[in-house]
Amino acid sequence: MFIIYALPIGILVGLIAGGRPSGLGALQFRWAWVAIVGFVSQLVLFSGPVSERIGAAGPPIYVASTALVLAAVVANVRTPGMVLVALGAASNLAAIVANGGYMPASPTAVAAIGSKAIVAYSNTAILEHPALEPLTDVIAMPGWLPFSNIVSVGDLLIGLGIVVVIAVAMRSPRIEAASA
Repeated sequence: MFIIYALPIGILVGLIAGGRPSGLGALQFRWAWVAIVGFVSQLVLFSGPVSERIGAAGPPIYVASTALVLAAVVANVRTPGMVLVALGAASNLAAIVANGGYMPASPTAVAAIGSKAIVAYSNTAILEHPALEPLTDVIAMPGWLPFSNIVSVGDLLIGLGIVVVIAVAMRSPRIEAASA
């Protein structure tokens, strides 16, 4: 949910920098369908009926869907800001793979947001000492924020990258229609 904040922040930064929302229309993403397949796979995977029954297939599906999204991001690294998104996505994927298909969450961070134990398959596992611990979900967002959650350094990089993508796109020169 943290990444939801990047969208309005990016638009606000773009407006403050003199950009126009119409600049967002010029953004073109290669392999967008690959990212969509990855995201939709995760939406299905973490839906109640599936997550309650997925069992051992959950972690490999999560890793594969995350890898698909990363591949789509890497295909777009020439877009300003996408390098940050790629670094964040790669660090998240590394932590997930190193921990058996789960993104570990710090017990302290989980307690800080008042979260409850996980009963169905989730991308999160609460672990005391996970592999690649600095890359895992160790940062508790302030409780007063809507959609407060636990985030990783990778999530912060992804969010910052999205802000840059949006703000730079809004500042891009408008393409005038050619007269025929």
